[in-house]
Amino acid sequence: MSSQIMTKSASKVLVIGATGYIGKYLVEASVKLGHPTFALVRSPVIAASHPDTHRADEEGRNNLIQSFHNAGVHVLFGDVNDREVLVGAMKKVDVVYSALAHHPCKLLEQQTHIIAAIKQAGNIKRFFPSEFGFDIERGQFLEPLKSVLAEKIKIREAVRKEGIPFTFVSSNFGATYFLSRLAQVEADGIPDSTVSIIGDGNPKAIHVDERDIATYSIKAADDERTLNKILYIRPPANIYSVNELVSLWETKTNKTLERIYVSEEEVLKKINESPGQLPFFYAVAYAGFIKGLTTNFDIDPSIGVEASILYPDVEYTTVEKFMDRFL
Repeated sequence: MSSQIMTKSASKVLVIGATGYIGKYLVEASVKLGHPTFALVRSPVIAASHPDTHRADEEGRNNLIQSFHNAGVHVLFGDVNDREVLVGAMKKVDVVYSALAHHPCKLLEQQTHIIAAIKQAGNIKRFFPSEFGFDIERGQFLEPLKSVLAEKIKIREAVRKEGIPFTFVSSNFGATYFLSRLAQVEADGIPDSTVSIIGDGNPKAIHVDERDIATYSIKAADDERTLNKILYIRPPANIYSVNELVSLWETKTNKTLERIYVSEEEVLKKINESPGQLPFFYAVAYAGFIKGLTTNFDIDPSIGVEASILYPDVEYTTVEKFMDRFL
């Protein structure tokens, strides 16, 4: 029998932001775990007219939506700013997952509309707001990351204030970005000869495959043990320092990389002076790889639970297996 505490039937799940970075994996996991699954997405016409949508993105998005249809997902077209659409979607389901992104359109703030719709609908038994990263109420974060997490904190506060049943997911580092670059910020992939390591490379950090983030998150939907708790995703085989990641890659490739260490002062300078989105990613790396903010605390059982302990049946992708994709 599964370790999950099951109800008589799997809850109906709604994923908002279903075509995004985490959203598409939540939809996939929900279907695989047997939940009647609904996906709220912007209509193709509205998405195509959006200033941040490129033609290649539009084509990929349309293909993804078609794959949802093929998998039996109930695709609902609408916008989080449309109260009527949101409430109508809520009435069809039991559990709501938000996977709205923090950029480019400040979508995190729009989760207040989701909260209002949940209150109006009155039937939602669990809400998973868009977090999927650090435990946002723990640690001192630097700008511009700090402002993004402040918006997530506001959503947590609003959820609690309204008395909405919740689970907050702290999934740590998604493997696709940092692990595929050996924790480098500005690299295009895993290095061939030299590797840039911020700080001394010794603090431990946690890397989780995005599909596993989604699987653990969906398994929590009907689990009373995760009700009004933080679900920490900390697979024990995925806790590595950057130095250990580099050594593991060297062992796999039988190569020795030249390690170039970037001091904390240099990283702070990059946060303050780099163009575009780089300051955000450097601030994320600083928090995880210099300050160790994914691993420098024990889980308080009064507020949190650990996913790999709750669901030992999940065969998660280890860091070592993830790296094999790049050999």
